Amino acid sequence: MARIAGVEIPENKPVSIGLTSIFGIGRAKARDILEAVKIDPSKRAKDLSDAEVAKIRERIEKGEEVEGDLRRRISGNIKLLKDLGAYRGVRHAKKLPVRGQRTKTNSRTVRGNVRRTVTSGRRKLEKT
Repeated sequence: MARIAGVEIPENKPVSIGLTSIFGIGRAKARDILEAVKIDPSKRAKDLSDAEVAKIRERIEKGEEVEGDLRRRISGNIKLLKDLGAYRGVRHAKKLPVRGQRTKTNSRTVRGNVRRTVTSGRRKLEKT
């Protein structure tokens, strides 16, 4: 299994799709990387030679901010917004939607609420 940027690339997927398992690389960026190192995007990850994997690894390390560095930068940006007291920072701190979405409905995933069914006021009395 090819290991790039600390992430193992799935073997049975095309390289262009497998690279998206790295945080910070989407499909378009994966295609650009493969085009730069002249590797066929439809080639399976298990069919890559060690030299090709090294080329991809070198290109990503040289030109892209991925995984730990990117996560650190994103969390630093969010921390800065919170420290400044910016509206977006307050929304992050309260675990509410940040980008203007409505909250009366449809913000369950951000708030962490789990939908519960409402039971009627009457319950069946158990016979004793």
